[in-house]
Amino acid sequence: MTPDLPDYYFRVRENGAFVFRLDTENRQRRIEMQQIAVVNIRNGEIKPHGGRTLSPQDMAEIERWMAERRETLARRDIDDILRTVDHLNLTTHWAQSKATHEQLEQVTDALLLAMHDLRSVLVRKKADRMNKG
Repeated sequence: MTPDLPDYYFRVRENGAFVFRLDTENRQRRIEMQQIAVVNIRNGEIKPHGGRTLSPQDMAEIERWMAERRETLARRDIDDILRTVDHLNLTTHWAQSKATHEQLEQVTDALLLAMHDLRSVLVRKKADRMNKG
């Protein structure tokens, strides 16, 4: 394997990845990708592909990738929520200073319902945390 390429490639999909072992040790020095497994990040399932048996090294690399991927997705979730807070602030400014009557008519009910739903969930979750702590 060349020093620039990893031994494994993970083709990300919505709920996990397809796992490939990379090989450049062939006559043509081409990169060959052999699918070795399918990973489901939600339930932790690792399915060997095509009747293969995964080596301990394969399993260790897949499990390492899964842990990293879960951390990445968790960070993205928090970042998305913090961006939502920014968008709410920008929306407030827009509604107060720039929005036309017609624009407000178009979005007010949807925004109010979404904010009411969010507020209800946040208040209930906060009360649960306070009762437990």
